[in-house]
Amino acid sequence: MKFVKILLIGLSCLIGWRASMAQRFDAARVHDPSTIVYENGKFYVFHTGRGVLFRSSSDLTNWQSPRSVFEQPLRWWNDVVTNFNGFLWAPDIDHFNNCWHLYYSVSSWGKNRSAIGLAVNKTLDSSNKDYKWEDKGLVIESHRSDKFNTIDPAVLVDDDKVWLVFGSYWSGIKLIELNPKTGKRMDAQIYSLASAPEIEAPFIYKRDGYYYLFVNFGLCCRGINSTYNIRVGRSKDVRGPYLDADGKDMQNGGGTLFLETYKNRIGPGHSGIFKHNGVEYFSYHYYDANNNGRPRLMIQQIQWNNNGFPVILQEK
Repeated sequence: MKFVKILLIGLSCLIGWRASMAQRFDAARVHDPSTIVYENGKFYVFHTGRGVLFRSSSDLTNWQSPRSVFEQPLRWWNDVVTNFNGFLWAPDIDHFNNCWHLYYSVSSWGKNRSAIGLAVNKTLDSSNKDYKWEDKGLVIESHRSDKFNTIDPAVLVDDDKVWLVFGSYWSGIKLIELNPKTGKRMDAQIYSLASAPEIEAPFIYKRDGYYYLFVNFGLCCRGINSTYNIRVGRSKDVRGPYLDADGKDMQNGGGTLFLETYKNRIGPGHSGIFKHNGVEYFSYHYYDANNNGRPRLMIQQIQWNNNGFPVILQEK
């Protein structure tokens, strides 16, 4: 399969920022991408699929065929979802305490009987002798009686602290603190960050003293009929409150529109930001209107306006 790397050139003074060149990488067939990470000359992205799927690339454009983290289902998954088929959702990954920590969702469609699991590995290079995924079990779970849903995890390493944000529908987006030595839940405290009628897929990015909370509004997984769009707010405290550009609290439905359907890219979702060679990139999936609504990975350079809010330069 061939992929095209496009250089986008633009200039804008109206919104208070200037960009001479922005890069766009239109890449592999991926749904619910993790934050893209880098190790020893290769980029890695993890995504929804049987046993958690992942791909690697040396150029962000040409990606290897997907492989599974878990070749066989784990017994504890069936304690969460009876007769679970091993199709794991929306993983995220980061490196701390000298190893990679991979978080993923065990759930079934439309239900909040869910759990977030953890697997660790010393390296992402499968040719390395130390390569081995080790199951660490359950991190947090939700039951039908709970008013939240433990799916769509995203991990934030913040100096000596580690946080996990998650959530889908019900009462919205939640945050817990993790033990930086074990990667497991630190205590019983659950913080509420954002709420809306249709909300999920959170991601937190720290920049210039602010924590930026990206979430999805709308409906996913409907191909060209998906209504996903990405919203954002920010806070000086990772625990909130998160306010949008108009000062509205995301707990009360606030969220500045960051990215929506554009041309053939329907329903963008599952935000991630990573830095490489000093450049910040934003990753997400979209449903390709030119290919029967199939999901694809998109990577674009992210910009920041004079008010400190993120923007993406789109080609005309």
